[in-house]
Amino acid sequence: MSTSKTNEAALESAIEKGLTGTCLEEMQSVGTSTEAGEPRDLYRGGNGFYMGAAGDFNAQYAIDETRFWHFLENTQKDELEKIQRSADWKLKILQRYDRMVKKYGILRLLRKGLEVEDAHFTLLYQLPMASSSQAAKENFEKNEFSVTRQVRYNTENTREEIDMVVFINGLAIATIELKNAWTGQTAKVHGIKQYKYDRDVRQPLLNFARCVVHFAVDTDEVYMCTKLNGAKSFFLPFNKGNNSGKGNPPNPFGHRTSYLWEDVFTKESLANIIQHFVRLDGKATDPLNKRTLYFPRFHQLDVVRKLLHHASENGVGHTYLIQHSAGSGKSNSITWAAYQLIETYPARENLPGSKGLNTPLFDSIIVVTDRRLLDKQLRENIKEFSQVKNIVAPAFSSRELKTALEQGKKIIITTIQKFPFIVDGIADLSDKRFAVVIDEAHSSQSGTAAGKMNQAMGMGQVDEDEDDAQDIILKAMKARKMKDNASYLAFTATPKNATLERFGVKQEDGSYKPFHLYSMKQAIEEGFILDVLANYTTYKSYYEIEKSIQDNPLFDTKKAQKKLRAFVERHRETVATKSEIMLEHFIQNVFNTKKLKGKAKAMVLTQNIESAVRYYLAFKRILEDKGNPFKIAIAFSGKKTVDGIEYTEADLNGFSEKNTRDQFDSDSYRILVLANNYLTGFEQPKL
Repeated sequence: MSTSKTNEAALESAIEKGLTGTCLEEMQSVGTSTEAGEPRDLYRGGNGFYMGAAGDFNAQYAIDETRFWHFLENTQKDELEKIQRSADWKLKILQRYDRMVKKYGILRLLRKGLEVEDAHFTLLYQLPMASSSQAAKENFEKNEFSVTRQVRYNTENTREEIDMVVFINGLAIATIELKNAWTGQTAKVHGIKQYKYDRDVRQPLLNFARCVVHFAVDTDEVYMCTKLNGAKSFFLPFNKGNNSGKGNPPNPFGHRTSYLWEDVFTKESLANIIQHFVRLDGKATDPLNKRTLYFPRFHQLDVVRKLLHHASENGVGHTYLIQHSAGSGKSNSITWAAYQLIETYPARENLPGSKGLNTPLFDSIIVVTDRRLLDKQLRENIKEFSQVKNIVAPAFSSRELKTALEQGKKIIITTIQKFPFIVDGIADLSDKRFAVVIDEAHSSQSGTAAGKMNQAMGMGQVDEDEDDAQDIILKAMKARKMKDNASYLAFTATPKNATLERFGVKQEDGSYKPFHLYSMKQAIEEGFILDVLANYTTYKSYYEIEKSIQDNPLFDTKKAQKKLRAFVERHRETVATKSEIMLEHFIQNVFNTKKLKGKAKAMVLTQNIESAVRYYLAFKRILEDKGNPFKIAIAFSGKKTVDGIEYTEADLNGFSEKNTRDQFDSDSYRILVLANNYLTGFEQPKL
């Protein structure tokens, strides 16, 4: 046996032991039978998992038959009897399961069960809540969680194995490929490569949405993927972060990655992830392979669980600052938090704001956001989890907001501009309890909206660059006596000091920290955002760089020198000069060199809408002189008058605002000009 195999086996047995309380090696050393069948069932310690036998796996249906039938016979005898009248009853159930899982994916079956003729089978008993009945609590304990090593998953090549598979009631939930960094094999390189190039994704176990998630794991790092698609498989880190950067912190008690099998793979945690986190976007009628399956990244799972835990332990009336960088998936974190806060119950009697153990802590969750996209996303996502219709109420006018608050709608979505009205509305409804989730990072507080907002707050018209979303929230909270019938959760990538003090956690030395942090450093190191300062060059040094390479025959310094000298020597920041320099740089270094197969794009970020309009017009003029080699677009909210002419985004672009994203993604558009606070979190991989 090669060293790498032994080391992998050691990690494998550590995981198996963590989940089941024992491992094959220990059982073999005491001479216990490890064939398929009963003896294994006696050995449930650790996280309470059964130890699966490789021989029990049916590769055609991707299920562990022993556990699957044992679970159904143990829990739903009456339903089984309806089908057992026919001789081929097992095949009937398996074929129906196969047809449904291919059409809708496993999530739907775990949540809604499986109908076979006139029988209905529950495939996962839900994790009970504090208020659930005793029967629900007992049912959950009847679920059979198991883990199997060296699973032969390939119906054509029966010698091909996957290191480990985790099952619930015989249905495959997660696959795991293990690597050992000690032998120079890592999850990030070799584990991912194995899934991409050495595993047959046509096999049922690896089909999209048939098994929820696929992990590549070594002793230091974990990566995950929900859609295996050969070389195009996209793996995300599932790491805790270390010292505000990537990776995982040292673990004095074992491997850095042991949180995966010790904390994430517990019965309660897995059931909670399946019920409340994992989601398939799109409609049930869409072809399955066109949909996307979202599994939470570690910091998303962590922040939502910590928020819910804190609320249920400490009641209503708290503030939380969640400092999550761009690239952290804030929209999903906010959706998961908002949806689960509705179902958060007090952990014990007499907590602040509590109305008893059987009543949820919060009557309504108010999501404050300026992103139209988030509004749509929240509504679509919550539909997935909730059986209740129309649980989300958009409230963009003060009247809608008042009605929604009074009627006690479960989730209310409104805008930052309405924040002062929310604070007042909450104070008036002192018998109700609220959680206010503020999505601040994407503030489009330019011009008119902030102006109206300030008038509404009696502050008169303010210069457009002065107040951003954080200021508005802080002022509204300062101007009023805050009632303790609400908790406030502020999600932001870049908190100001005042925001930290208002929402953060006070430290012993008097400083303030966020309740939860996913840092910009971690996002950059994990590759979710680019470090814009890595290739940042100030004008002065740009000028010197050009001088220092003017003897380089490969670089046409003449043009850039002339323009830069005009700029440097006049010292007037003229839009035209800067536009020429930027365009020259883009055309020479990106457009002409055909970067990213000739599809590379640029964004020009300006300080306000007026600047954006001026740059856009300057770029247009220069491109016309050059024969329009490509198109440019502009993005901003509302209307803006520049030099006596009123402009809107749609007028300048020649298409409606909602099409900007798609148009910019098309090959003919290469540059997007935007005002500084328009839609961050705008994903464009070709930048």
